Amino acid sequence: MNSARKIRKKYSKIIGPLFVPVLLLTLLFLPSCHTYKLEQNLEPDDAEFYSKVRYIITSREKKVFLELPHSERKAFQEEFWEKRDPSPGTAENEFKITYFNRIQKADDLFIGEGRPGWATDRGYIYILFGPPTQRMTSSPSSFNNACREVWYYGNFPVAFVDAYCTGQFKLVTYDLSPIRHLNLKYMSEFASAQSEAQQTLRDDEALFDFNWEIKNMTAEPEMIKGSIEINIPYAQLWFKEEKNKLRTLIDVVVEIIGTHDECLWKYEDHINIETDEESLLKQKEEGHRLEIPFVFKDESTIKRLREGGSRIFATLKNRTSGKTVRKVLRIKLS
Repeated sequence: MNSARKIRKKYSKIIGPLFVPVLLLTLLFLPSCHTYKLEQNLEPDDAEFYSKVRYIITSREKKVFLELPHSERKAFQEEFWEKRDPSPGTAENEFKITYFNRIQKADDLFIGEGRPGWATDRGYIYILFGPPTQRMTSSPSSFNNACREVWYYGNFPVAFVDAYCTGQFKLVTYDLSPIRHLNLKYMSEFASAQSEAQQTLRDDEALFDFNWEIKNMTAEPEMIKGSIEINIPYAQLWFKEEKNKLRTLIDVVVEIIGTHDECLWKYEDHINIETDEESLLKQKEEGHRLEIPFVFKDESTIKRLREGGSRIFATLKNRTSGKTVRKVLRIKLS
């Protein structure tokens, strides 16, 4: 009896520590096995889509797509491309066209590796970053038996090595962050993040709007003054990336129009807004504030304003998106 207990105690000491890592490994492999089974059970058309978007699909989108029934995957594919459309108001999806044009070009350029050209390492780089500005090749030498290709994007080199010169080129440049701004996946993910922050409308019209009000309006016998406060939410602006900064330009025109449609006063300005990606996501609930003061001392203008019926028109244009919004308020003097 005592010997049996000693044996159990001995084996529990051995198995116990081993059990934990084995269990962890099992738990880690379970999701990948589940994913693999789902991938193997895809219908041919679904499998083709899933394979060809491998470079730009997110982990979350993969999970959703694989778990959808076949009948709902077509709608997913349509939404997948819509989310990446840089100009949803047009008939063509420029991002989708560029992506598939690069796949076709990669197929034509990178043959002989036993798989489609778009699925090779060189095809991967070509599809995501586009054609290089310069491409250099080198043959084996007495110092090195490998064949090499170096692609330059500006001054940044991307290297491929074919160890035995059999046409099987492997990417050996692993840090591509210096040319991230050229990466189609990064651009689409950034556009998606900005689109989410901007609350893009589902009817293919990007929402651009502003809030405004007349403040501190006072009317004296010989003077009328006040200010117009405009708030432009960051979440409803489109930005352009330049040198790791997000920039946009807002054209602002404010007019006071009299009862006979005559312009009594006009203000024009161009507002430069600059931020970065991290700040934009943090400040998406905030906005850019603009305060425009006005003072009228001219007797004829004061008289027309006192007659009533005058209006203030504010027209804002987001240069990056091309969207223009025009609003009107009536002037009420107490």
